[in-house]
Amino acid sequence: MSSTQPPAAIRPYRLRKILSNHTLAVSCVKFSNDGSLFASASLDQTLIVYSTQTLTQISHLIGHSEGVSDLSWSSDSTYICSASDDRTLRIWLVRTAECVKILRGHTDRVFCVNFNTQSNLLVSGGFDDTVRVWDVKTGKAVHVIRAHTMPVTSASFNRDGNLIVSGSHDGSCKVWDADTGAWVKTLIDVTVPAVSFAKFSPNGKFVLVATLDDNLKLWNHAAGKSMRLYTGHTNRVYCITPTFSVSSDSEKLIVSGSEDKCVYLWNLQGKMLQKLEGHTDTVISVACHPTVNMIISAGLEKDKTVRVWVQQ
Repeated sequence: MSSTQPPAAIRPYRLRKILSNHTLAVSCVKFSNDGSLFASASLDQTLIVYSTQTLTQISHLIGHSEGVSDLSWSSDSTYICSASDDRTLRIWLVRTAECVKILRGHTDRVFCVNFNTQSNLLVSGGFDDTVRVWDVKTGKAVHVIRAHTMPVTSASFNRDGNLIVSGSHDGSCKVWDADTGAWVKTLIDVTVPAVSFAKFSPNGKFVLVATLDDNLKLWNHAAGKSMRLYTGHTNRVYCITPTFSVSSDSEKLIVSGSEDKCVYLWNLQGKMLQKLEGHTDTVISVACHPTVNMIISAGLEKDKTVRVWVQQ
């Protein structure tokens, strides 16, 4: 379990712990918004919630009948919503592991889900090519957006909750009005390569877009321009989910998994700062703690682990 690091301004991340609680590929990892917990989703049909302090399992969310592809935390860190191949979304009360609501409407596998900041709405995307906006209280879809011509790989709100960005295997990345479901603009429409991930930056001004040609780009969505390119990782097959981080010296980072079994860290300017090695299969998902310098990463079928990395 090693890490290789070019000379850089950040203190290097090192492996803290390997968590081997899932029995099949781990598809997603995310920290709660208060940072006290993190959760993993798996093709073993379950989600597991861990304590960030002790790095031990505190609850096991069981109920889906097929693999779970994605999860999202409510802003108060009380609830998790999960997206599954069983065509449903489930909302769970984290501490009791109770499923409190099942959202039905997708006609194929549900691949991605995210709460808005207010946590009164959810947005999901699936293999039925739609983006759906849900009222959390009623569990009903308020918008069904015929967004793409191929499976939707990502869908999420901006910080203010008034915009949604979606990406698809059809090669497009689009922005939608969250209140009306109306199309706002198309950032990318190229057919090939497929858009495997899209997410607003924390300040809402940019969109981070991953494509299946080993590229990550930061877009100014208001101007419709690509601003930065991040390379070095391998991404041709899987929908790997990159993210944003802030290190101890307040330098913002881009973090992504890779099909070469590593985790990559870049500064915003595009310089690769560190490569974390140790997983034994594609690193499909990474997440960064909201306040301390901790990264979690998830490995696919030959790995099945969640790994915790901290700065030394």
